[in-house]
Amino acid sequence: MPLNKRQQAATERLLATTLTQACETAKSLLEGFSWLTHEVDYAAFPSSLVVVWVFDTQAHKEQALAAGQAARMIELTSWALEEAGVCLASVAAHVFFDSEEQCQRISGGDWAPRLARLRPGRG
Repeated sequence: MPLNKRQQAATERLLATTLTQACETAKSLLEGFSWLTHEVDYAAFPSSLVVVWVFDTQAHKEQALAAGQAARMIELTSWALEEAGVCLASVAAHVFFDSEEQCQRISGGDWAPRLARLRPGRG
């Protein structure tokens, strides 16, 4: 059943708070990690939720992934979602990794279309 506006707002606040905590933790653990964001269509919640971890450079992103840090970022995401009361069958399927450098090169620094491509049912 879709969330009403009040439930959406409460869920959004919880997600922002818990994902911010995950982000701050990751900044001290991952070289070159800058920020994270999430996108969601509450008409298809929680299946539409995506969380994007953003590094400063493509090299730092690739270095973190090669070092097995994806598991740590997924673990932090899972913790944040659990704290926000969001239940997903496979958190890893909702987590993506990107870099400021790639966004600048491919999208001219415009994150909106870059994030839109991750939404389920879109390019």
